Amino acid sequence: MLENQSLTTKLYSQKAITIATFFGGPLAAGFLARQNFINLGKGDYGRNSMYIGIISTILLFVGIFSIPENIINKIPNYIIPAIYTPIIYYLIEKYQGKELKEHKDNNGEFYSGWKATGIGAACMAVIIVFILTYTFFSPVDFDATRYDNGMAAFGQNEEKALKLYTLIETSSLQESVEFIDNTGIPAWKSNLSILDDLDKIEGLYDNFIEQNKILRNYCNLRIESYQLMRSALIEDTDAYDGEIESKVKEIELELDKLEK
Repeated sequence: MLENQSLTTKLYSQKAITIATFFGGPLAAGFLARQNFINLGKGDYGRNSMYIGIISTILLFVGIFSIPENIINKIPNYIIPAIYTPIIYYLIEKYQGKELKEHKDNNGEFYSGWKATGIGAACMAVIIVFILTYTFFSPVDFDATRYDNGMAAFGQNEEKALKLYTLIETSSLQESVEFIDNTGIPAWKSNLSILDDLDKIEGLYDNFIEQNKILRNYCNLRIESYQLMRSALIEDTDAYDGEIESKVKEIELELDKLEK
């Protein structure tokens, strides 16, 4: 019964999970592995995967924050993902490899690569918000409360908008399109207005001004990617996959700048 079920549902390929993991860390891996397990009828495994992804992400950043700044600054950005990505690849191969191979051999459907990459980018965005929030505890001499409140609102809008990636998998195309029009794009535009307001704070440090600039580029890229996804959904086509994946990579570059 499980074998028949695996052939009639979509799964995330191992390649897609690996790419999403490199960008979004263990959190992205946990999310995608969870969806695969659920679709394979292994709900308990799915729940455990999500828990492991969250806990691993927390432990990862506790470890990173414990490294002295003069040392962590010398470590290239790709080194840490290059360490945990092969580990997760091995775990996916061990616990889902057989099912994924059978699914492929029997011409089963796989989720689009841009969806997995997009989820990786969404998870990275969540992690970045956590890092930025952590840095707000440093002493400052400008209106930090106003800035913190603005970033909190930014994070809420982002969290709301990023629900699109879950909605696409669980709802109809029409509901996803309506979400993009009524919630997703308006939330990103609201964040652009928030950034405009934060730039007006007197005495705002240069690094925060630069951060706002990066976040503004990030929001504009999100809007462009949502517009492309809207077209792909309405036309029910994969023709936009290349453009969407390219836009997601641009988003990742902006998020990498925030990490620095």
